[in-house]
Amino acid sequence: MDYSTLPNDPDHPPGISPWQSSPQANHQGFASSEPGSAPSSPLAKHSAEDNDGSLQGSDDENGHDALDDRRQRREDTSARAEQSNPQATPGRGRGPPLNGGGYQGGPYQQQSQHPQQNRQQQGTPYQQQNQQQPRSGIPSRYHTSARPNQRQNVPQYKLQAKITGLERTGRKDPILRFDVHTNLPKFRTTQFRDVGRTHSEFAKLADHLISANPEAFVPALPPSLTSAGVGTAEDEARVKASIQRWLNYVCGNEVLMRDEEMVFFVESDSGYSPVIRMKQPATGVRRKVIKQFAPPPDDTPELHDARPIVKQFYLGTMETAQKVDKVVKCRRALGLAESDLGVKLGQMHVQETHPGLSGAYRKLGKIIQTTGDYHAAQGTAEATTIGDPLNYHSSDAFIVKETLTNRHILLRDLLSAQQATRSKLAAADRLKASSSVRREKVDEAISALDEAKSHETYLGNKTQRVTANLLHEKRRWFPRTAADLRTAIREYVLREIEAERRTLATLESVRPDAGERGPSDD
Repeated sequence: MDYSTLPNDPDHPPGISPWQSSPQANHQGFASSEPGSAPSSPLAKHSAEDNDGSLQGSDDENGHDALDDRRQRREDTSARAEQSNPQATPGRGRGPPLNGGGYQGGPYQQQSQHPQQNRQQQGTPYQQQNQQQPRSGIPSRYHTSARPNQRQNVPQYKLQAKITGLERTGRKDPILRFDVHTNLPKFRTTQFRDVGRTHSEFAKLADHLISANPEAFVPALPPSLTSAGVGTAEDEARVKASIQRWLNYVCGNEVLMRDEEMVFFVESDSGYSPVIRMKQPATGVRRKVIKQFAPPPDDTPELHDARPIVKQFYLGTMETAQKVDKVVKCRRALGLAESDLGVKLGQMHVQETHPGLSGAYRKLGKIIQTTGDYHAAQGTAEATTIGDPLNYHSSDAFIVKETLTNRHILLRDLLSAQQATRSKLAAADRLKASSSVRREKVDEAISALDEAKSHETYLGNKTQRVTANLLHEKRRWFPRTAADLRTAIREYVLREIEAERRTLATLESVRPDAGERGPSDD
C-alpha cells in the first residue's frame, strides 16, 4: 500500500515534523533502509504531502519560487554532508520510505516538480530494482534484516573422557576404564561407556600423536605406577588422577581431538593398535647430526628463544630428579639402620640387672625403631611428591624440545625447497635462452619447476600452520608446567613438615623416661 496517497495518515499527520524541535540539530539520525537512497539534510524542515504526493501550499510570498529555493538549499546541504561523511546516516523521523528509500517531505517526494532529476534517478539500476519491490507500511528503521557481519552459530565440538576404574589383576600392564562423551561427527555415537584400554595402548596412542601432530605439544604419558607402591590406595589415586589430566589435555586440544586415531582408540572393540603409523621427520644418526648445526633463520623469536629454555629445564629437572633419588635411597637406608639400632637396643634390656635402665633400653629401642620406620616412609613420600613430578616434567620437556627441533628441521626443508625452486627456475631460464631447444627438455624443465614450486608452497603453508599453533601451545605450556611444579613443591613441603613433626613427637615421648634415669640413680 502506498502511504503517499493517504490524505490523513494517523502516524504522520500533516504539518510541521515533531523532530524539528529536537536539540540535536547536527545529529544525522538513523540510516535509510536502502543503501541506494540519498541522505537528506538533518537541518531541513519537513512539510506534509497532499493526496497527489506534491507539497502543500506555502504561506510564503514567493510561493513555488521560495519552495524551490529551500529545496535547492536542502539538496546542496545533503550533497555537502554526503561528501564530508560518506557513511553519515540520514535524518530520523522521516516517515515511511518511498521508492528509492526517500521520505515524506524530502527531496525525493518532489519528483513531479523536477522531471529531469526524476528521470535520472529512475534510470539507475538500483532505483529500478527498488521500485519493483513491494512497499511496506512499516518504517524502514523497524525493518529487521540479517546483518552481513552477524556472527554465525558455529558448533563447538568437544571430546570428554572420564576415568572410572583401574584394574591390576595380577598383571604388570594395568587396564584403565573410562567413559567418553563427544559431539564430533567422526564418531559413531555421542557416548561410549566402560571403554577399557591398557597402559601400553595409551602409550601407543601418545607416540602416534607426537609423530602425527608436529604443531602440538603432546604431554608425556604418566607412568602406570608411582613410588607410593603398587597396590596402595595412594598409588591408585595418583595414577588415575594423572591419566585423567592427560586425557583432559588431549581431548581439549583442538588439533589432537580431531586426529583419526582418537576415533579408532575409542571405538575399537578388541584392543588398539595405530592404524596410521607415523615417523619422526629425522631419526637416529641424521637427527644427531642435524642438532650439531646452528639453528636455521627463524622469524619467530619467541619460539627461537623457547627451545634453549626448554632444554635447560629438561636437563635441570632430570638432574634434580636424580639427586632426589639419591636422597630417597639414603633416607631409606637411614630408616633401615635406625630400625636395626632399635632392635639391638631393645635386646640389651635382657642382660641389664637394673630394672629402670632395663626398661629405658626397651622403650628407647622401640622409639628408635619407630623413628626408622618414619624415615623410611618419609623417603617414600619424598619420591612420590617431588621425585615423580620431576621425572614426569623432564620427560614432558624432552617431548617439547624435540617438537621444537622438528620445527627447525621443517624450516631447513623449506630453505632447501626454496633453493631447489630457484635452481629449477635458473635452469628453465638457461633453456629459454638456448639457441636449440628440444621439446622433451622443455616439458621436463616445466614439470620439474612446477613440482618444485608446489613442494615449496606445501612446506611454506605447513611451516606457517606449525609456527602459529606452536606459538599458542608454548604460551599455554609454560604456565601449566609452572603451576604443576608449584603444586608438587607445596605438597612436598607439607609432607616433610608432617613427617618431621611426627618424628619429633615420637622422640619427645621418651624424654621423661630418659630424665628419670639421671644422676639420682647412679
